[in-house]
Amino acid sequence: MEYEDKARAELVQWRQKIKKRSSLINRLSKKAQIKINEKIPQKAHTIITESIKKMVQATLVGSEYMTKSPESSPVTLEEKENRVKEKIDSYKRTAAVEGAGTGAGGIFLGLADFPLLLSIKMRFLFEVASLYGYNTKLYEERLFILHVFQLAFSSDKHRNETLELIENWEDRKEELTELDWQLFQQEYRDYIDFVKMLQLIPGIGAIVGAYANYNLLDQLGETAINCFRIRYLN
Repeated sequence: MEYEDKARAELVQWRQKIKKRSSLINRLSKKAQIKINEKIPQKAHTIITESIKKMVQATLVGSEYMTKSPESSPVTLEEKENRVKEKIDSYKRTAAVEGAGTGAGGIFLGLADFPLLLSIKMRFLFEVASLYGYNTKLYEERLFILHVFQLAFSSDKHRNETLELIENWEDRKEELTELDWQLFQQEYRDYIDFVKMLQLIPGIGAIVGAYANYNLLDQLGETAINCFRIRYLN
């Protein structure tokens, strides 16, 4: 109970951070990206959306087969989260190595970073869900994973909407039949665009790639822990 009290206190702090307004630079960047997206023909949006949808779905299937059930399922929240934190550290190192490798390879390997990093993130979320005791073969659990992903990499407005959904997951999940894939890809793409552009610059790509990927996994890890805490503590 002592650990759960600590987790509740941390969850309150995390909620406040999530609901805090983004910096002026981030808000201006988002406005610019919205204007750019408005100029892109709908046909192009449809092609990009379908490409990312297929990429994510393929990653989900792959993650299902690569995720092992824990040999001994952790019982208490503290036991679960000790195992999850080990996974976060491991995946941060993996993501950093991948980012350094693709960043050092210039524009062509830099472009390969998008699907590779996406795959690492999804597999990480599958393993976290499994450690918290959820069956990732169920459609509703995969949908939850995708919403955790969205919460980690979204603009203010969409982040608050996604948090509200996750906080009321048991009541709201039945009304969810399909993810808004265009919104999913635009929010994610807009969120990481600037960092990934820097990764393509010769000379600094490897450093930027390693640093960015490490921090993106750290952010995803913090988001995942708190989303599953919400379900556990409710």
